[in-house]
Amino acid sequence: MKRKHLGIAIACALLAPPAWAQDVSGQTEESARATTLGGVTVTARKREETLQEVPVAVTAFTADALDKLNVEDLSDLDAQVPNLTIYAARGSSSTVTAYIRGVGQSDPLWGVDPGVGIYMDDVYIARPQGALLDVFDVERVEVLRGPQGTLYGKNTIGGAIKYISRGLTVEPDGHASITVGNYNQLDVRAAASGSVGDGALRGRIAVASLNRDGYGDNLFSGQEVSDKEILALRGQLGAYVNDDLDIQFAFDWMDDQSGVRGAKMLAPNRFAPGFAPLDSRYDIRSGMPNVNDTDMKGASATVNWRAGEDWTVKYVLAKRESDTETNIDFDTLPNKVADVKAFYSDEQVTNELQVNYDAGGRSRGVVGLYAFDGEAGGQVLNNFFNLSFGDTQGTVYTDQFAAYADWTFDLTEKLKLDVGARYTDEKKHAVVLNRCYTDATFTTLAVRCAANNPTPIAAQFDKRISFENTSPKISLDYQITPDIMVYGLASRGFKSGGYNIRAQATAVPRSAEPFDDESVDSYEIGSKMAFLDQTLFLNLAAFHNKYEDIQLSVFTAYDSNGDGVDDAFFGDFTNAGKGTVDGVEVEYQWLPTPNWLITGNLAWLDAKYDEFMYAGVNIADEQEFTNAPDFSGALNVEYRTDLANGGNLSARVGYSYQSDVVATTEIVRTGAQPITQDGYGLVNAGVIWRIDDAWSLSLQGTNLADKEYRTTGYNLNAALGVLTGFYGPPRQYSLAVRYDF
Repeated sequence: MKRKHLGIAIACALLAPPAWAQDVSGQTEESARATTLGGVTVTARKREETLQEVPVAVTAFTADALDKLNVEDLSDLDAQVPNLTIYAARGSSSTVTAYIRGVGQSDPLWGVDPGVGIYMDDVYIARPQGALLDVFDVERVEVLRGPQGTLYGKNTIGGAIKYISRGLTVEPDGHASITVGNYNQLDVRAAASGSVGDGALRGRIAVASLNRDGYGDNLFSGQEVSDKEILALRGQLGAYVNDDLDIQFAFDWMDDQSGVRGAKMLAPNRFAPGFAPLDSRYDIRSGMPNVNDTDMKGASATVNWRAGEDWTVKYVLAKRESDTETNIDFDTLPNKVADVKAFYSDEQVTNELQVNYDAGGRSRGVVGLYAFDGEAGGQVLNNFFNLSFGDTQGTVYTDQFAAYADWTFDLTEKLKLDVGARYTDEKKHAVVLNRCYTDATFTTLAVRCAANNPTPIAAQFDKRISFENTSPKISLDYQITPDIMVYGLASRGFKSGGYNIRAQATAVPRSAEPFDDESVDSYEIGSKMAFLDQTLFLNLAAFHNKYEDIQLSVFTAYDSNGDGVDDAFFGDFTNAGKGTVDGVEVEYQWLPTPNWLITGNLAWLDAKYDEFMYAGVNIADEQEFTNAPDFSGALNVEYRTDLANGGNLSARVGYSYQSDVVATTEIVRTGAQPITQDGYGLVNAGVIWRIDDAWSLSLQGTNLADKEYRTTGYNLNAALGVLTGFYGPPRQYSLAVRYDF
């Protein structure tokens, strides 16, 4: 915990009451005795609307809701959004794996687009490394389900998660907090905002130091694993030239020096006799150094201009970079069975121009242009059995230009038509060089990679491919009563294809060929309803998705030395075929009395392959969708009451459930079984005491029953004897003190 002393120093400095702390305007919490449910304002359609007015499936969380649900990073939203699966990727603490309605991407391969887009303040984050964002100084988080692309940013086929930071303020505003918990948790968060020159120049800065000891240990080296050591910073500066023009600059930086995640051996490794699986789900016996570092930073400039009474223009220029170095010990043992050292780097520049029109009449909408210029590269050093040594390296260059539009027409007082479309032209250029070496120093090329390959080159190519797509969207919504709206929506989602950097062109020639783009046609009906004088919100959605050319990452074993035995593997990338995904989603909020609040969701998902081609045979009946549980849901019960001293108290108990799930993609007919997890439930609870307008205390507990549950894993048994599972966090509890000013 190299930063623990730094965190304490920051905490002491930031919790000292500042000179301007007496100004608490705008910070007073609403009374605990609210008599109706307030509508959360969202910008899912690039204009401010309440959640109940938006004819799309979207879930939004205010800063207050995120605090009460104890959402510390985006993975904590998993149970709170229907048909969302999101967790830390294998071996990492800040690399994200996200699925919505069975659509996503579990392989963090560079140059491959994720199925679920993640945005920080309108800027798309192209790579999963570092994208499991920690939640601090946030205004709200929005999760949109279904294809996106006609309203903003990059096209995403499964959905989008929008992280919106707290905005700039004229009056002094800020907060500071310290959180301590088991596993020696010590988190410090702080933010301050203000202005000079009658609000003409405004600024905000936020910092977070997040530290925790490991859930487990490396019994071989004595180091902790599954720990947390993250330092994050965000800054904003805004120049408000006049009432019609403002220019805002933003910067964010995150340094994750957490160690590798612990994994449990699910079966003995036949290549390492004498090492039985451990009882702990987090302890390992790895012989590799504990290195798992990610550095991510970004900067943006945003110009907002009111060009006229009815027109607004927004331009966003942004640049993002990330670098990762990580050790991946697939076997988790001191033996050199499958030891991999990986380096990832990413750089992107985006330009986006949006024009919004709203004259208060019968039509309104947005048109925009979007350009993405990305460079994603990496190098992976593979050591198999200390006998086979391979170097996988390459870079994928992506250039995208897109134009989009989305327009709403009021056909009658109650009936609205929304039409949209997105045109995308995307080019990808892959430069790949994969070679074989004589030893683990990776300095001397081997004479040959295998008996059937008399060269040290496993793959070498420089290829380009282009993709064009037009994705339409159309919806109708009808306001049956002022409190009940129903809608129907049809849209198309698109994700470009590309090249597999890990290709083994000699052993598996097709691996150097491009994989195709994938698409989904989504049909949805839904309703947004309020009952009992706005004390009960009930939102329903049912959808039918036709999924084409599904991109899948599968570990494929191959013969690396020509002896006829598969003794190595590579991450293969291919288009499986077709699938159908049907589902129903229910979200509810009920205020039965001024003191009690009941919220939650229910989701049903039926995801099946219609076609899954393998070796020329359709094996759809044998394969299951990844990260697509049949049933899931959450129930939160909160009691709130005002206190005699002017403060208030809220207590919450939450329960979430997920049915059995397939966590990895394996070709079952080869004998490889996917990593799975049976159905399970988690219990969380929390109490928040708001002492006054400035001070509050929060006691939180997660996974209180200490349930063991797998999120993902590796099945490399055929070639390497590896069968491991990665598990969700254990029971945790924490106490936080916060000061608002």
